[in-house]
Amino acid sequence: MRHGTWEPRPAARWEDAFLSGNGRHGAMAYGDLGDERVVVNHHTLVCPNGSETAGPPELAAGLRELQDALLAGDTTAAERFGAGYPHLWVQPFHPAFQVRVRHTGVVAAGAGQYRREVDFTSGVVTAVRGAWRSEVFVSRADDVIVHRTVTEPGGLSADLTLDEHLPGLPGGLRFTRSTTPEDDKFGTALLCLRTDYPNGRTSFTGTTLAAVTGGSTTRTGNGLRVTGASSVLLLTRVERHPADLDPAPEQAVALRRLLTTDSADLYARLLERHLPPHRGAYERAGLRLDADPSERALPGSELLRGPAGAALLERLFAAGRYHLLSSSGMLPPRLVGLWTGDWNTAWSGAFTTNANLNLQIASAAVAALPEVSAAHAELVHGQFGDWRDNARAVFGARGVVAPSHTDGESGHTRHFRRAYPLHLWTAGADWLLLPLLDEALAGGAPDPRLAPALAEVAAFYEDFLIPAGPGGRLTVVPSYSPENRPANASWGTADATMDIAAARHALTTAAAHNPGHPRAAHWRELAGRLPGYRVNDDGALAEWARPGLEDTYDHRHISHLYPVWPLDEINPYDTPDLAAAARRALELRGAENDSAHGHLHTALVAARLRDGDRAGRALGEVLGGDFFHDSLMSAHYPGRDVYNADAAHALPAVLLECLVQSTPSRLVLLPAVPPGCRAGTLRGVRTRFGARLDLSWRDGLVTAELRSPVDRTVEVVAGPDRFPLTLVADEKHVLSFPTRT
Repeated sequence: MRHGTWEPRPAARWEDAFLSGNGRHGAMAYGDLGDERVVVNHHTLVCPNGSETAGPPELAAGLRELQDALLAGDTTAAERFGAGYPHLWVQPFHPAFQVRVRHTGVVAAGAGQYRREVDFTSGVVTAVRGAWRSEVFVSRADDVIVHRTVTEPGGLSADLTLDEHLPGLPGGLRFTRSTTPEDDKFGTALLCLRTDYPNGRTSFTGTTLAAVTGGSTTRTGNGLRVTGASSVLLLTRVERHPADLDPAPEQAVALRRLLTTDSADLYARLLERHLPPHRGAYERAGLRLDADPSERALPGSELLRGPAGAALLERLFAAGRYHLLSSSGMLPPRLVGLWTGDWNTAWSGAFTTNANLNLQIASAAVAALPEVSAAHAELVHGQFGDWRDNARAVFGARGVVAPSHTDGESGHTRHFRRAYPLHLWTAGADWLLLPLLDEALAGGAPDPRLAPALAEVAAFYEDFLIPAGPGGRLTVVPSYSPENRPANASWGTADATMDIAAARHALTTAAAHNPGHPRAAHWRELAGRLPGYRVNDDGALAEWARPGLEDTYDHRHISHLYPVWPLDEINPYDTPDLAAAARRALELRGAENDSAHGHLHTALVAARLRDGDRAGRALGEVLGGDFFHDSLMSAHYPGRDVYNADAAHALPAVLLECLVQSTPSRLVLLPAVPPGCRAGTLRGVRTRFGARLDLSWRDGLVTAELRSPVDRTVEVVAGPDRFPLTLVADEKHVLSFPTRT
């Protein structure tokens, strides 16, 4: 199956549970028909740990001293800037509880073949055996987790509970539960579980409405007992709230408001309302490769453990778009997307902004998921006040500085460690605004917040950059290349390549989007005074442009290739010499600890450089490294070690970059086709010049169909050929040429 995946057995681990989500609530369904478990998640569920009230440290008074010391050659001066401040992880993301349906009657274990699957086009997770059927989805229309179990009349007897006992459950939490059977025509009951955090200020409450068809219900010590029913429909919502509030009555009213018919018809009505927003988004774009039908029919676990080929790439592309859409709504995806079954999430399950978040959402604009871009915009613009605090407190500047980690609530910088001085990273605002620029270029709805936001980034650089070179040349100091250090200096230095590229891009882009701004000309002038990039003695684009700083090659991050991807400032067409140096930098780069994001970041850069072999090898490291769980959610390390969404969400972006690239003035077709993609069809792509593209390549022929909303001329690059193409508004333009070009 291309638009879903399946397994012949229930999940034994929460990591293998199939996923559904609406960008607010998330559900993880195990599919065990004898003991059904659905882990409930919500984007707002972060556990207070003291970091929520911490602001950025007041370091600005010592900035000039630090700058002077670094420019004078003190290679460890930055280690004193912020020393003594505690390193605080942001509030960790955690699950709410699991909705549990433990069957006390007979579940026909041997009656019929078992199958569980998730349908990406609907977001419905099902488990079926004989007359037994369980279905779970998270409604985009009604913001509720819907879980239905059906069987033959009178055959369903079970205990229903909201069970807080999940791995890593910390001490100090206080739980309050209630069950309210309701004697009405719909046979409903309410189960409520309130959890109070130890801080005494914050809580979260989950409420499940159970609608039972047939049979009877009685209250038990922990929940509800159903006897002799034919179906149970469970509707669940979770809310995080101040401890002095009780949202349960309001949740109950909202859930009961959905009850206008019997449970069977209600399920159908809820699904009918949910499908248009979910299916409409998912089906806008798609990839079909020439896969063996017998491989397409395999369960995901077999496909993952076999040789990587077209069927696996198809399914992972579809799963990546599905999971990315499902985890994006009120916020974009976290390190774990929207799902975890364990309270001990690695790196707090945060939004890590110096690489991971942007890699995960890299396909949003091109793969026609404006919902993801909108979720990212909510995170970015919702934290601009905190970003202003960072700029003022740490650097004594106007404008904004983004943090390297956020829990979705606070955007304050407070990551202080000698080996990871992420408070020195100033490129984050430009990096995080780039997906929103891509969305605008691809034809998304205009966002009036974007141009003012760009102006604030430029204002920061006005105050922060200092002249320290010949002819008034500007310097970025202190400067930091996540998360690496020079071989002969400490982590905090001057003129990291990423920082230079981000400053130049931020200043020029702010001027372009604010042409009437009184400082626009000054921003362009500042951009022109930034240092150029340096090619080191190995012929590679150096990670630090400042002479004397030596590269450290064995590292998972490739931040210094920011001018290649995503900026396209360095490319094989306009800057061939620098592109060659960037390729050399990739050749020398090690994989360090084999993090999935490192491999896929390498693949994205290699594709931009038309290095199909290297892109294919980097992709192959992920496909062959046992990075994917049976759920088709991924892991951070090989061997399915540490649940993490980087690979799952970034893989569609890698395939897209290998097949089609675009800028406001250029379209590149099939620049770096990886193994497994030698023939296929790509549908619904959005270009960065606003046109829609369908692309097919097979039997020696490439066909591209474009439709632009406005008249424009772009350069087309197809193999060694480059030629102009004039697009007429709202007309279909078809290009066909042999694949030899």
